[in-house]
Amino acid sequence: MHIDDLLGKINRIHFIGIGGSGMCPLAEILIAKGYTLTGSDNNPGDNINKLRTLGAVINMEQVPENLEQFKPELIVYTNAILPGNPELEAAKASGVPCVERAILFGAVSRMYDNCIGVCGTHGKTTTTSLLSQLLLENGADPTLVIGGRLPLIDSHGRFGSSQTMVCEACEFKDTFLELAPDTAIILNIDNDHMEYFGTIENSIRSFTKFADMTTNLIVYNGDDANTVRAIENMTSKEGKKFITFGFDPSNDYTAENITYNRGAFPEFDIIAYGKRIGHVALNIPGKHNVLNALSAVAVAIENGIGMDAIAKTIGNFRGAGRRFEVLGEFDGITIADDYAHHPTELKATLSAVMTMGYKHVWAVFQPFTYSRTKTHMKAFAEALSIPDYAVMTEIMGSREVNTDGVYTSQLAKLIPGSVWYETQKEVADYVMSKAEPGDLIITLGCGDIYKAAQYMAKTYEEKTNG
Repeated sequence: MHIDDLLGKINRIHFIGIGGSGMCPLAEILIAKGYTLTGSDNNPGDNINKLRTLGAVINMEQVPENLEQFKPELIVYTNAILPGNPELEAAKASGVPCVERAILFGAVSRMYDNCIGVCGTHGKTTTTSLLSQLLLENGADPTLVIGGRLPLIDSHGRFGSSQTMVCEACEFKDTFLELAPDTAIILNIDNDHMEYFGTIENSIRSFTKFADMTTNLIVYNGDDANTVRAIENMTSKEGKKFITFGFDPSNDYTAENITYNRGAFPEFDIIAYGKRIGHVALNIPGKHNVLNALSAVAVAIENGIGMDAIAKTIGNFRGAGRRFEVLGEFDGITIADDYAHHPTELKATLSAVMTMGYKHVWAVFQPFTYSRTKTHMKAFAEALSIPDYAVMTEIMGSREVNTDGVYTSQLAKLIPGSVWYETQKEVADYVMSKAEPGDLIITLGCGDIYKAAQYMAKTYEEKTNG
């Protein structure tokens, strides 16, 4: 039975790994829509606590007995659940419909008449968060599914009463092709996830499919050659509106008179179809965020929000969690955390922070996956040569096996003056022993390197408070 039909006939849904950042918002939406939600997880945290307050019953152990206790009519799991997980194995053998999160995500997106999907290799979470805040602060009451934490709601998502849904549409393993977008933002297309796509042409082809699936509006980066190719290759353009954004004046939305506050935070005029429509000042650093903002502004205007309101909200927006998120300043040393994990993202973030007036910048990087590290070894070295100091941990393999013998030590040899350690604690202790007042320590990576930032912040705070 198709997932959409099944959801119309059942009530009890069980999530394996319910506390994950991608699972929690979907669970919250389904609870609000009247479903009975149960779940399991191995890691306690805020998401678990939140869902329990909403009525979900959650066991903190992933065992087959959960299925006997809860008697679900549908079981949902994530790709983060490793093969051999006893509860997942029991679920697949149970005869109960069992689907990966992306399948359910697609079904939820079809519950909304105005689904806005934000995709692209870089900038998805920041753009999704900014657009979400633009809608939230201006009366739209959207449902949200975001890849990072939005400080405004202190969550990765929410249930809204309107027919508008904003969601981060990730291209990894083509999961975004399960969605049903009415509006698409395509930020850029770069050579990432090559262990899946194989070639940039295959990646472009997937983005073309996403654009073809979009029913109403496509807002895309007119400066990015790969994105333009994806649009040109579409087979279904009839009845759709296209809006371009970029720095080139030929785009529908562009920026003029760009200046930088505090050395890194862009302020600029917004030009729409050749006319100045407003002026905005960002509180997120880097020229790349001008493009993210332009795309969000274009969609906000298409959804009926006025430019004055847009400018006010943009001034209030302080970024998404783990996107140059400042954890604090301790004895003059600033600690920040950022999700950058691809060389393009590292270069953008580190180039921005180097203009912010810090005495020294310490980049603490955790490479993520052996395939990405191998593919972009030279580009990683170039990006990590930007800061004053580069300190690294061993590679976080995640879902991969190190069949090619790729190690951080190989990367370190390409970065003059860099050092690396096996563990996060070693890295953190080393940096704290060297950092001086006026310095910035920024952790970078999409794995769990944020724990090093939290450890350093806690250690500095305890030291400060005696």
